[in-house]
Amino acid sequence: MSRIAEHLVRIGPRFLPFADAASDQLPLRKLLRLSLFQVAVGMAIVLLVGTLNRVMIVELKVPASVVGIMISLPLLFAPFRALIGFKSDTHVSALGWRRVPWIYRGTLALWGGFAIMPFALIVLGGQGYAEGQPFWLGVSSAALAFLMVGGGVHTIQTVGLALATDLAPREDQPKVVGLMYVVLLISMIFASIGFGWLLDPYYDAQLIKVISAVAVAVFFLNMVALWKMEPRNRAFTVKPEKEPEFGDHWREFISRENALHGLIVIGLGTLGFGMADVILEPYGGEVLSMTVAETTRLTATFAGGGLVGFWLASWVLGRGFDPLRMAFLGAAAGLPGFFAIMGATGMTNVWVFLLGTLTVGFGGGLFSHGTLTATMRLAPKEQVGLALGAWGAVQATAAGVAIAGAGVLRDLLRAMPDLSAYGPGAPYVAVFALEAGFLFLTMVVILPLLRSALAARRL
Repeated sequence: MSRIAEHLVRIGPRFLPFADAASDQLPLRKLLRLSLFQVAVGMAIVLLVGTLNRVMIVELKVPASVVGIMISLPLLFAPFRALIGFKSDTHVSALGWRRVPWIYRGTLALWGGFAIMPFALIVLGGQGYAEGQPFWLGVSSAALAFLMVGGGVHTIQTVGLALATDLAPREDQPKVVGLMYVVLLISMIFASIGFGWLLDPYYDAQLIKVISAVAVAVFFLNMVALWKMEPRNRAFTVKPEKEPEFGDHWREFISRENALHGLIVIGLGTLGFGMADVILEPYGGEVLSMTVAETTRLTATFAGGGLVGFWLASWVLGRGFDPLRMAFLGAAAGLPGFFAIMGATGMTNVWVFLLGTLTVGFGGGLFSHGTLTATMRLAPKEQVGLALGAWGAVQATAAGVAIAGAGVLRDLLRAMPDLSAYGPGAPYVAVFALEAGFLFLTMVVILPLLRSALAARRL
């Protein structure tokens, strides 16, 4: 790992994106090593939402309703990200660490979930080695595994980003966070390709090997990322006379000017961008007659747009650009993307659809980075974990609602006889139009915040 970091450092800031995020306090080699926790998170997300989703339904013959419940279980921890961030802000330990103990806990939860998961899934499928096992045993053990992995992912990502923010100078924080999310997206792209290759052809023993290897990999990556990363501070070894209460700190944070308004913006924008995740590929296959290989590339296209969006947002925000204005521009960029997607039909070129997908991903990258930076700058240094947790809680919860809502809405619209007369694409177009509506509403809600920021700068 250290050799790879040395080679990347030699490439230089002129060629390596986000290399200017490095500083004297956080050199590039150290920054790249810290970003390994996002590699672990990316692998876990792809395995949970992508690879295992298909394996459970197709190879293990698990009912789709059970699969949907299992995939949604990690989202139960999303609302607790603010609490996790607060706990890492106020943690007292004999070693003088705040963030590291919480990342260790998240890593152990993630590792434990993946250690249980392959055997639980095989029992859940009731085939091969697990034939004849009671169904409730598979359901309960798989639910436990998914819950542990979900808790680990949310803990590691929330506290890891807080640690990166602690180490970076304030003026470099947008670029550092941008680098972290770019590493996450790159990890997800390569992990999806790798898992698909390793599990083709599928057999139970190979599933055990792959998930067990991921368990070891995420543990190793996080240990390397944290090694000598957080400086020890004697102030964090002393227990305060009065134990800090989450409710008090939350009320203080949410009472800050525009805090609640900003969280509403995050929720609305995430609903606008998130609903497309679950219906883009079915739309391409059913309406545009794209092959499986072509629809699979949609994930890379969407992620590629997000990478460019994050890079541009980090570069611009690092030069003093208003993060709320960046979020507004991200929502605005998503609108023409959805119009292009809705305009793509079986009679038009597929490139229109791909261009729309790329544009939506780009807008999502701008919006996510803008809202995240605005949330970080809203909180004082001692509440960074709470602020990042609040952003993550709203964003992850809204994303889960968007994904579930898009699938349900498409099925309901498809069942309507009047709408079916307009062709198979009508239910999808209706959902895309709703997403565009959410983005337009997001822009409207951001406007008062922009006017308030402009008035404050004039004073």
